[in-house]
Amino acid sequence: MRDRGFDSTVGRLMIAMTYVAVVLLSIGVILMIANGISPLVGGPVFDAGVVLEELKAGIPTGFIWLGLVVVIATPIVRVAVSSVGFAREGQWRMVGVGLGILAIIAVGILTSIAVEH
Repeated sequence: MRDRGFDSTVGRLMIAMTYVAVVLLSIGVILMIANGISPLVGGPVFDAGVVLEELKAGIPTGFIWLGLVVVIATPIVRVAVSSVGFAREGQWRMVGVGLGILAIIAVGILTSIAVEH
């Protein structure tokens, strides 16, 4: 039987991550408009090494990229957290499914990084 408290915690985490993403993306778009940049124009390539610098400097792309990273990370975090919950309940088959999903995501990320370089 599923722990309703755990399910509720996972749900709140997903809602919080969604709100964070919306706030970051909104700040980025507002800063773009304030700087006379159209949000519909293509932007720079993602560079994880400069996102924090851009955030500190108030550069719109830093907020946009971090917001997009949070959007992408939200379902991944949900699978990881759910796998922990399943392990605590002893539902090893579901833990295996969760780890399989995370492995497929990791392979996809590593493959895309290898293709870029």
